[in-house]
Amino acid sequence: MTQVDAIRAHLESGKNITPLDALRDYGCFRLAARVDDLRRQGLCITTEYETRNGKKYASYRLITPRVIPDIFA
Repeated sequence: MTQVDAIRAHLESGKNITPLDALRDYGCFRLAARVDDLRRQGLCITTEYETRNGKKYASYRLITPRVIPDIFA
């Protein structure tokens, strides 16, 4: 399993991911690049910035589109 596959599975499980999570869990030093790979594959991923202990970092989350029922069918 590649880092992209592992990060995709992580996001698809409903969890967000930070660079520290990616490094600790998947050995990924370049999370932003892997997120870019996933976005190019068509995933809709949001970026939220958080600050902890004076350090700012990104947190990524997968957005799943809502399915709107077709009431006119």
